[in-house]
Amino acid sequence: MTQDSGPYIALSGVRKAYHIGGEMIPIFSGLDLAIPRGDFVAVMGPSGSGKSTLLNMLAGIDRPDAGTLRIGASRLDQMGEAARAAWRAHNMGIVFQFYNLLPMLTAAENVELPLLLKPLSRKERRLRVDKVLDLVGLAGRERQYPALMSGGQRQRVGIARAIVSDPGLLLCDEPTGDLDRKSADEVLDMLRFLNHYQEKTIVMVTHDPQAALYARRTLHLDKGDFVEEKRAA
Repeated sequence: MTQDSGPYIALSGVRKAYHIGGEMIPIFSGLDLAIPRGDFVAVMGPSGSGKSTLLNMLAGIDRPDAGTLRIGASRLDQMGEAARAAWRAHNMGIVFQFYNLLPMLTAAENVELPLLLKPLSRKERRLRVDKVLDLVGLAGRERQYPALMSGGQRQRVGIARAIVSDPGLLLCDEPTGDLDRKSADEVLDMLRFLNHYQEKTIVMVTHDPQAALYARRTLHLDKGDFVEEKRAA
């Protein structure tokens, strides 16, 4: 797969702090990061190192206090909340640790949710849902409810929901943290397939060194800065 020469994700001089009980807690004091289009990056680090804050900024949920944050042609640091929400709906998908599925909806109905924001007919939505459920190995389980599925199957539904709008960017927040090793490896194989063959750019936060091995490279965050990078062999 050919990657663009310039970075798809670019952070420069990013600063971020939170105010808690009158105290300022600094997270980043000048973070730089460049990720080419089509990369698969694992981000590791101890609790409090800034992993969740980084993911929230890449998702457009949070905004830097200073510095620039660009994804593709969009400057997320210059967008207001509504603009970031609209950008997020069209450009990225999120895979959560605990799936975030609605228990009263079937697998197909959960996957369909992002498409309800798009000008598609019911038939078009169903065709897309069927296609991605087949892609993640859940063809025939469209009408099954999350409570009747294994953890690995529920995470596959979560991945299908994240990719049903065909975003260029996938953000994964501890996607295997609630799974046994076999189910985790199956989910990670799926992410690697999406990276290699669907050309999705993936940023995955994980505590699991085994999960990080599936990425093209691993970045280590500590005290708000990257201290090490390991590339896949």
